[in-house]
Amino acid sequence: MKKSVYWLLAIVITLVLSVYQRMTGPTYPMKVTVELNGESYKIKLPRSGVQHDEMVMLKGIPSDIQAQTHYRRYPSADEYTTADFVWKDGVWQAALPVQPVAGKLQYYITVDGKDYLKDEPVVIRFRNDVPESILIPHILLMFGAMLFAVYTFLLVMTHKDYKRWLKITVATLFVGGFILGPLVQHAAFGPWWAGFPYGTDLTDNKTLISFLFFVAALATLKWKYNKWVVCLAVLLMIVIFSIPHSAYGSEYDYTTQQLKK
Repeated sequence: MKKSVYWLLAIVITLVLSVYQRMTGPTYPMKVTVELNGESYKIKLPRSGVQHDEMVMLKGIPSDIQAQTHYRRYPSADEYTTADFVWKDGVWQAALPVQPVAGKLQYYITVDGKDYLKDEPVVIRFRNDVPESILIPHILLMFGAMLFAVYTFLLVMTHKDYKRWLKITVATLFVGGFILGPLVQHAAFGPWWAGFPYGTDLTDNKTLISFLFFVAALATLKWKYNKWVVCLAVLLMIVIFSIPHSAYGSEYDYTTQQLKK
């Protein structure tokens, strides 16, 4: 099998995993279908906001209706605050008030007297805006690490020389996850590291676990069973990187008015 085929397979697998991770993550917009006069309208409700009021928009909804959003701090036992949607620039809009960094709101909407997501409200977390100069390289390198890891796995399984690409995988994962990753975390929420032993952020923890297994694979290069260590590292990476991004991340505690990692 030609290496171009390996690369094609690696790219496809990486893209599938990337799309799955994004769509199942806690920052991906919540989709809800609104029923009006026998018509269905699919709208997206935001679950991530930066340091300004976040606008909830009911795109495609007709102008001859009434709608409200109901929100409160999360987690809290606050009463819900209700705000009317306003017709502006051809779309219904309502503002969710900005929260401290890592602060969260939970909210649901009412359209023409019918509640949507009241039993399972949407949770939105606020953060600082992250400069593209560090965010884009971080994303590219993390996806690159996954791509190189899958390519290495295919070389191992077809008895080709994989050592060079294993080293490239480890280097890419280190730069993306442990140099640019903390820069992104700091810019967005303040802490440089929110994983073990300081916090429970799954993004940081899964990066750490994956890296340790690849270091083990690199350290045992001369061992005759090294290929199995490499396979284990790659398969583990695929599994843990399928865990939703940003889950169990930094959270603002409204009781203590401090950031929890």
